[in-house]
Amino acid sequence: MDVKQTRVDVAASEPLPALLREPVKGEELKKTFLGDYLDWLRQNRGEKFESYDELQQWTVRDLNGFWSSVWDYFEIRDHGSYVEALGEQIMPGARWFTGSLVNYAENALLGVGRTAPQGADRVEDQDTAIIGVSQTRGRLEVTFAELQENVAHVRQALKQMGVGKGDRVVGYLPNIPEAAIAFLAAASLGAVWAACPPEFGPQGVIDRFAQIRPKVLFAVTGYVHGKKRIDRTEELAEIRAGLPGLETTVGVPYGEFGIEAVPGAVSWSELAITAENSHPLEFERVGFSHPLCILFSSGTSGKPKAIVHSHGGFLAEHVKNSALSWDLRAGDRMVWTTTTAWMVWNSLVSALLLRATIIMVDGDPGYPDMENQWRLAEELRPTLMGISPGFIISCRDAELEPGRHYQLDSIRTLGSSGSPLPDTGYHWVRENFGQEVVFNIGSGGTDVCTAFVQSGPWQADWAGEMSGKCLGVNVVALDDEGNEVVDEFGELVVLSPMPSMPVGFWGDNGDQRYLESYFKKYPGLWWHGDRIRFRSDTGSCIITGRSDATLNRGGVRMGTAEFYNVLENLDDVVDSLIVHVEDPAGGNGQLVLFVATSDGTLVTERRNRITQELRTKLSPRHVPDHIVLVEAVPRNRTGKKLEIPVKKILTGIPAAEALSLDSLANPGALAEVEKFSRLFQAGARR
Repeated sequence: MDVKQTRVDVAASEPLPALLREPVKGEELKKTFLGDYLDWLRQNRGEKFESYDELQQWTVRDLNGFWSSVWDYFEIRDHGSYVEALGEQIMPGARWFTGSLVNYAENALLGVGRTAPQGADRVEDQDTAIIGVSQTRGRLEVTFAELQENVAHVRQALKQMGVGKGDRVVGYLPNIPEAAIAFLAAASLGAVWAACPPEFGPQGVIDRFAQIRPKVLFAVTGYVHGKKRIDRTEELAEIRAGLPGLETTVGVPYGEFGIEAVPGAVSWSELAITAENSHPLEFERVGFSHPLCILFSSGTSGKPKAIVHSHGGFLAEHVKNSALSWDLRAGDRMVWTTTTAWMVWNSLVSALLLRATIIMVDGDPGYPDMENQWRLAEELRPTLMGISPGFIISCRDAELEPGRHYQLDSIRTLGSSGSPLPDTGYHWVRENFGQEVVFNIGSGGTDVCTAFVQSGPWQADWAGEMSGKCLGVNVVALDDEGNEVVDEFGELVVLSPMPSMPVGFWGDNGDQRYLESYFKKYPGLWWHGDRIRFRSDTGSCIITGRSDATLNRGGVRMGTAEFYNVLENLDDVVDSLIVHVEDPAGGNGQLVLFVATSDGTLVTERRNRITQELRTKLSPRHVPDHIVLVEAVPRNRTGKKLEIPVKKILTGIPAAEALSLDSLANPGALAEVEKFSRLFQAGARR
């Protein structure tokens, strides 16, 4: 599909956002990984850029030049020979680095050739690769040498179990070192990895794993979350029974939770004995697009999609993103609280590509109190720390001042993603971390396991906005006719291929579901399903949420983030979720607002204040028809508000059909939505 280049270059309707951080320049830029890359480009490719915008435009104008420079600059361990980075520039079906022979695990365990800017200190095999922090057992530290040895043992054991190239190996595992070891061992054989955390219920796990028919399952039988001891022995038995073709279960003893109650399971500790005659660590070299792992969509809009990612796609995208946007390098430390099911887990493990230390945290990050994450950061001194937008707002509301009360000077980059963040959240970050720390808030997706838009050292940070387009990502906003628009909202569309776009969906014969998911609305272009606006004056952007959750009232589109930016700045509103239920007869439909308040009440005065704030700060069209008190807003496990499933429930679709219930972070939150839905269907819906 051809995109018309006529741009709507009207002045931004909103005033310039507050500038929170200037781009790094001069000698300071030269100290960053990006600065070193720019110097390499000048010396080796004759390319010179005066600004981030110039660089970004080149990276999408010359995809071959850019991605080959990434491959060559980072000296990715490639045992083949590629002619060009990208063959025919088409979507879907782009062919990357034809002729390369790689293995993701080899690059992760040994590091790519360039793991830091020139002149930086080297990281040795005896340095720490993984720190495991857990509420279930004591802290673990694993060196790079120990990581290699453990992967070699597990690899040989898997091989003796009959696992080979293309077989599926899965984990019912929390975010612990054993999960990374099992993943890398499977990858070293050319097998395909997938994972679910143990908080997922049996049906949610079976819905995912049964699609790919795994040969081996790694699992724990329980864990501790805060004060709660959670036994998953019965759930594990149900999962095993629901996986046809499963041959072996490897039980991972975890704290007090052993594997004695799992019939026929092999113990993790027995793997070293099984592999006592193991060979030195070896790697099955595969083509760029060979499947590495499967990430599942959240299941909030139907059956979870089994999204297949490749060895080469992760290598190219993750070294680029980790080094050039996150400025992560050898010897650094990265912490980001995540589960094994979220794409951030894969990004965390990929920090090993650059010989950075990864901090794997399992348990309730808010236990025993909200300051737990800041105490951990002071103790473990990460250089890159990821926190959720919801956590930022909670810290702001609780008037926490971690920058004053904790030694957090190790942090160079503070990352965040998952949902929109109001302006006040940006200001809270700047007040606590100052002008030197990059606040890298971005947006992307499980589908590409990276970001489309975010910040970085050479970009400015703007209050309430994401800094701009990522390197190598040709992302724009399009209107319904396929015209590119600026300074107004449109559909987030990627015009050119990216290496980390999926190989496809597992079991999707003919790629029908894959094509319908991304290429149906704009043939030949990647439609992601988000509503985005790019500014012409700053280059920054705002994403208001999913386009299928966009509110369309009387022909006027309204982004849900517009509501949240107003509501969640009110002291007594803790959380909110808004949906628009269309009128089958063609009327304006109904706006339904769910709110959680600080004291659990919704008195008339509070209702009136909410209405007045929305009316005056947005417009009369933004005033909801119904304001419903809830104890908690339904969110998925990555913190995203479940607008689409809630809308489905309000149209009479049962909750179990509207979403995969195991995708819920707070299952009880749907009860109040379902209760209101019954009233809504009975007569509140006019």
